[in-house]
Amino acid sequence: MISYNTVNVNMPPIKRRNNSAWVRRVAATYGKEVGEIAYIFCDDEKILEVNQQYLNHDYYTDIITFDYTEGNVLSGDLFISLDTVRTNAEQRQISYREELDRVIIHGILHLCGINDKGPGERQLMEAAENKALNLRDKA
Repeated sequence: MISYNTVNVNMPPIKRRNNSAWVRRVAATYGKEVGEIAYIFCDDEKILEVNQQYLNHDYYTDIITFDYTEGNVLSGDLFISLDTVRTNAEQRQISYREELDRVIIHGILHLCGINDKGPGERQLMEAAENKALNLRDKA
């Protein structure tokens, strides 16, 4: 089950049913099933609080993924700062929606086992994001 929640923000303009189907399609390309996924859309202050409390990081970020995956069943909590998504979209000169979709699927790709912190991993993540974004509107 995929749930959509908010903390200190309004729900972003996504079609939940379509988004959930897209997440399942992407997961399937990695041989994974969707278990319990919770999207928590929040503001910068909430994501900073989560980053400080659970990761001992003192900075803002666009997404924090807590991975509870077991075997091939993806489960996790994905905190997404809509403030940072908006700022990143402006800096990259892309639409808010495009950046939001990229971040929404970024967390799922982490649950699928793709990392982005080590040498060369950022390029692999970007390629996986682009592949996943191409699956977004498929039936």
